Amino acid sequence: MTATAVPTRPAAPARRGLATLIATEAKLFLREPGTVFFALAFPSVLLLGMGYVIPGMREPVTDVPGLEGMVLIHLWGPAILSLAVGTVALTTLPAYVASYREHGVFRRMATTPMRPRSVLAAHVVVNGAALAAAIACALTLGFLVLDLPRPERPLLIGGTLVLATLAMFAIGLIVGGTAPKASTASGIGMLLYFPMLVFAGLWMPTAMMPDALATIASFIPLGAASEAMSAAWFGGGWPWRELAVLAGWSALGYPVAVKVFRWS
Repeated sequence: MTATAVPTRPAAPARRGLATLIATEAKLFLREPGTVFFALAFPSVLLLGMGYVIPGMREPVTDVPGLEGMVLIHLWGPAILSLAVGTVALTTLPAYVASYREHGVFRRMATTPMRPRSVLAAHVVVNGAALAAAIACALTLGFLVLDLPRPERPLLIGGTLVLATLAMFAIGLIVGGTAPKASTASGIGMLLYFPMLVFAGLWMPTAMMPDALATIASFIPLGAASEAMSAAWFGGGWPWRELAVLAGWSALGYPVAVKVFRWS
């Protein structure tokens, strides 16, 4: 008796379903004006506002050793890019993930061919695209309007942004994966967001921080990202420690996110 081969389900319908899901999630994302503003426009608005509203921000630095002659607002470029990563990872992604659990979307999708993990993947793709657009917009306006200098090592900045995004998305998934409601996820995200911005150099560039604060910042994801991008932007030694910190947060964060994530 010959064995009958069991037909396997083609992968193409699943891929088409995921593509449709991503397109749907993107449309839902764009229907929220507040989310669109903070995810896409806030970094650019903040950068331009700091450059044109705060006195002295477009003047050369004269009283900080090692930074003489640099325009002050230019020092905030890495911090703004770190802010863009943190905004999406801690204010947008966790709330969406928690809201889908809160309203039973994951539970209902578990009975369909489109598995709940596909929704999660779609959210990561949409939020990642929003982050890329926010970074591109902030850099373009910074170069054209504030005359930001071109980075000395642009590939290092790109690699740092990838590592920072992976690390911060891991944290965002932990928050969104455990919070019972979207409002709770937003609250926890904000509690993490604002302290991280301090270490990212939003209030004081990492190059101007006291040594103790700068050391602490180098072990915080957004702080490590700012320091690594500052080294890539303005020159300096390779930020091996900061890159290792970002990789470490990713390596630890995703297993934790998988362990604690609740679908319902």
